[in-house]
Amino acid sequence: MPKRKKAKGKKVAPAPAVVKKQEAKKVVNPLFEKRPKNFGIGQDIQPKRDLTRFVKWPRYISLQRQRAILYKRLKVPPAINQFTQALDHQTATQLLKLAHKYRPETKQEKQQRLLALAEKKAAGKGDVPTKRPPVLRAGVNTVTTLVENKKAQLVVIAHDVDPIEARLGRLVHRKTCTTVAFTHVNSEDKGALAKLVEAIRTNYNDRYDEIRRHWGGNVLGPVCGSYRQARKGKG
Repeated sequence: MPKRKKAKGKKVAPAPAVVKKQEAKKVVNPLFEKRPKNFGIGQDIQPKRDLTRFVKWPRYISLQRQRAILYKRLKVPPAINQFTQALDHQTATQLLKLAHKYRPETKQEKQQRLLALAEKKAAGKGDVPTKRPPVLRAGVNTVTTLVENKKAQLVVIAHDVDPIEARLGRLVHRKTCTTVAFTHVNSEDKGALAKLVEAIRTNYNDRYDEIRRHWGGNVLGPVCGSYRQARKGKG
């Protein structure tokens, strides 16, 4: 069979030659000799690094960090774990604002009140009995008695009394305090107390069966977590 002639196409013009830019040669001064640093053992001084991992922290810092990790790792029974569910910021602010109005009197205020009564008595005005103003009642035994006698309208329990200046303690002029209770409030504050009681009952009292089943803690570290994840992937 005769061979087919290949179709001759148009020749494409070659790409224009790119003019190379002449790089300016750096002028090297022969008087300055290049001396690269050697960071081997016993050689040049090492560069500055972030030494956070190698810092010897004060004992109290290392203890509080270890304690925080232990709290995460250990299993916490529901009876103790329920105290991790504290009030939200807005409700806590309203509660503390109301409680601040009913702080008990200090020793100085009590002394001034008794002096004023003594002066009235000395002036011959007579000892007029005054009604006790509504104040916060503090202390475990006091609050327990009030609850048993059904006199406590609202009981506030501290979820953490670890810091020395605890929030509940400031309300009753103490360093720390585990619990306070409202027994009576003035007529203008009854609405605010009723709203607080309703919100707290919804979040805590009505959810008691749910809260008492939940265990806390038992949070694994990153190394153990990744190891378990790898084992799951293999299985």
